[in-house]
Amino acid sequence: MTSFSPSFVRRLGAALLLSVAPISAYAGESITLDGKTYANKGLVAIGRIPANQRDKFGETFGSGSGMAFDTTSWKKDGDAYTGSLWLLPDRGYNVEGTTDYNDRLNKIDVRLTPATSGATLSADKQQTGVEAKLADTILLTDDQGKNMTGLDPESGVRAAAGKMPAMPQARNGKVSLDPEAVVRLNDGSFLISDEYGPYIYHFSAAGKMISATQPPKALLPMRKGELNFSSNNVDADGKKPDPKDPDTGRQNNQGLEGMSITPDGKFVVALLQSATRQDGGDNSTTRMNTRALVYDASNIDELKLVHEYVVPLPSFDVKGKNTVAAQSEIVALSDKAFLMLARDSNNGQGLKGDTSLYRKIDMVDLSSATDIANTEFDGMKPVAPKGVVDPSVTVAKVTPFIDLNDNAELGRFGLHNGAPNDKNNLSEKWEAMSLASVLDPSAPDDYFLFVANDNDFLTQDGFQVGQAYKAEGGADVDTMFQVFRVTLPGMKK
Repeated sequence: MTSFSPSFVRRLGAALLLSVAPISAYAGESITLDGKTYANKGLVAIGRIPANQRDKFGETFGSGSGMAFDTTSWKKDGDAYTGSLWLLPDRGYNVEGTTDYNDRLNKIDVRLTPATSGATLSADKQQTGVEAKLADTILLTDDQGKNMTGLDPESGVRAAAGKMPAMPQARNGKVSLDPEAVVRLNDGSFLISDEYGPYIYHFSAAGKMISATQPPKALLPMRKGELNFSSNNVDADGKKPDPKDPDTGRQNNQGLEGMSITPDGKFVVALLQSATRQDGGDNSTTRMNTRALVYDASNIDELKLVHEYVVPLPSFDVKGKNTVAAQSEIVALSDKAFLMLARDSNNGQGLKGDTSLYRKIDMVDLSSATDIANTEFDGMKPVAPKGVVDPSVTVAKVTPFIDLNDNAELGRFGLHNGAPNDKNNLSEKWEAMSLASVLDPSAPDDYFLFVANDNDFLTQDGFQVGQAYKAEGGADVDTMFQVFRVTLPGMKK
């Protein structure tokens, strides 16, 4: 067990107190940052897609690691709204190792009938506010038109060629992708960030890779001085990588979990799920200082890193032990601010643990943080060794905004956090967010914030990669949407 000196603990505690603001904006409340007032007006709708839903290829639908609205489709229809969004599933149903699941995107047609904030709903109306229908699925292919795969790249690396950097490659020769966030661009094409790289890929509207952006060296997973994209899964012979963890760079399964584009379309913001190995990411108690990358998006196929900041992740107490909540998604409000969803693990419907201790959407303010882009911190110099931030660096400010575990709000929609661990207990992984305008001239800064879970393909009626399956423990986890009404000033340009 790792031990820390009293002076280290004092410095760590002071850093957390300075960086995480003590105010919050839960249902019906607001926060003010830099003269702007942001309001959480509460939960207004819930909807589901059944756990056994299958896509047009006959495979089990995998809900939301990422989500992006097609804002051109969004319309008001009386008291309701209609439109479409794209949900990004991750690398496939989890088994011992990984599977040759072809990465894909799912188009969802949505009808939203929001309730009045704070209203009491009858039981038959509690979870029908979002009607979501799977409308289409597109498979993702690499730049050569070959199918991509969720298989762990083990020690495989596809050599750099042309404008393409070295990329993760599985044992079957396919490019490996563990997709986590998606942005729909105005031309209908997509940006997708992943965990293996951790890279940002540009795909056409039909799903073919156009370009790939490699992060700074500090984020690249290195083992024994070489690029090694494995996330510590067994290979075809049942072996795991040696060593199991990278020496430096992103930790296993802690890649670019969050990504978004600013409302003006000028910048792409990506956030590592937790700290790099050299910044304390080698220990669950010191992984709080992650990195936000801000890219100039004027040429989407040649993203240019222009800003980089240290973002302190929130922490919570588990039986007297300080625990870091890794982030699962972001929504950019500008190049200086974004919403960040952070959560705990191993609690919720379908798991043994029933009560989540932390699931919140926070406001991240970068305006006073130190810009470390293209400095020695992008090389091998740690910016937060053992979780202690370099004294030359000021971290971003993080303020709680929405508590997804608020039982008072959940109860209005027949949901809860905690026992009984039934279908109305929130599932573990809430990993997708996207915004759609309320389209109200009297409230031009109001938006619907859609939040969706990643159900990990957990169903008792599953089919994937040519095989039927049943999730362990009888788990049957629906895809679920929560919709909040929020006020976000300054979004419109």
